[in-house]
Amino acid sequence: MTDPITLGVIALIVLVALIAIRIPIAYAMILVGGIGVTMMDGPALMLSQLKTLAYGQFSIYDLSVVPMFVLMGALASRAGLSRALFRAANAWLGRMPGGTAMASIASCAGFGAVCGSSLATAVTMGRVALPELSRYKYSGALATGSLAAGGVLGILIPPSVVLIVYAVIVEASIVDMFAAALLPGILAVILFLLTIAIYVAINPKAGPAHGGVEPGEFREATIGVIPVLLIFGIVLGGIYAGLYTPTPAAAIGVVMVWLYGAVTRQIRIGELIESLKETASTTGMIYLILLGAEMMKIFMSRAGLPQATAEWIINSGHAPMTVMILLLVGLIALGCLMDSLSMILLVIPFFWPVLSELNGGIYQAADGAAFGMSTEDLKIWFGIIALIVVELGLITPPVGMNVFVISALAKDVPMSDTFKGVMPFFLAELVRVVLILLFPALTLWLPMLVRG
Repeated sequence: MTDPITLGVIALIVLVALIAIRIPIAYAMILVGGIGVTMMDGPALMLSQLKTLAYGQFSIYDLSVVPMFVLMGALASRAGLSRALFRAANAWLGRMPGGTAMASIASCAGFGAVCGSSLATAVTMGRVALPELSRYKYSGALATGSLAAGGVLGILIPPSVVLIVYAVIVEASIVDMFAAALLPGILAVILFLLTIAIYVAINPKAGPAHGGVEPGEFREATIGVIPVLLIFGIVLGGIYAGLYTPTPAAAIGVVMVWLYGAVTRQIRIGELIESLKETASTTGMIYLILLGAEMMKIFMSRAGLPQATAEWIINSGHAPMTVMILLLVGLIALGCLMDSLSMILLVIPFFWPVLSELNGGIYQAADGAAFGMSTEDLKIWFGIIALIVVELGLITPPVGMNVFVISALAKDVPMSDTFKGVMPFFLAELVRVVLILLFPALTLWLPMLVRG
């Protein structure tokens, strides 16, 4: 019989090959995980697992927040929130050099806080902002690059579906993860705005300032964004204040976005039905991937591959931070090949045990915890860094998903220009990763404050 470790390695190679030939990742993981468990322990165990696995996985209470936030994002895409955000941001920032591109970043951050999806943020804000950027004669590289980069903010700024799924996988508090993501999200916005300022300082023609807006239009745009800020404040503010858990918060958010859309006549019965259909489709996809990831996790645990990998890394003598950096480089590479949710579900069950064992392994005996923090804090710190690196995959050549999405909207801008325009933001993201690696308090201070 094949050695379990060897079988696990072969299974991973087969899984990557199936993904490479465009087999949906959920089906690939279910197939490989199911066959692997059957080969190791026989069909009886596999059938026994299937009998209870789906219910056990999908009945986790924390996952009930996923369809609610997906529905909130679907309604937000149809409620005109994106246009209100961009109008207000452009009214405040547009008179500066590069101001309309800065407004795109700010509105992407605001919409990501309501939507929670990077691709949806890129698509929605691209449709709103690209015509304005073109009207003010922005270069194609800066216009498309800023929108592709701004779209990645949706994955980290809470509420984020990927953040929720990560918390479920490593058994971390969703509230803690939301709190931990807030400061790094704000830091990303600041770094992106600085990037645009430097870009237009070097090349003023790339992002000309416009003359601002009339006082009446300025007031109207500012007042128009207040409902969006209220929704964000009530949903996340209530979570941080301990008034309610994420699931009720998401339900409140859904109702508020729907009411906003109904009052502004953006959401009628047809839009509501389409939002519900989109939610059902997206949630079904997420849950099926979760099932496949759990089957792979069971198989790999029985094969002993994560444990063997952790033991090998610990015995290799590499410094803990070196291991962390190598894992992050691996995430960037994988981010060029698959979407963020699939990547988190596929690799975190392998990467997290390695870091957990390392944190409590031979280094702990000599110097305390390897990373200078508890395992619970390590979950939060690593999770935020991992999601930022996953963001990088969305704008990394040659398969940055956000770049393809924006290029499809800006048909007059060559994709090569979009990749050129996105690279300064890629460098800004690397700066953010380095800052969070050097200063873990950027992610850990707010969760500690929320816990009291």
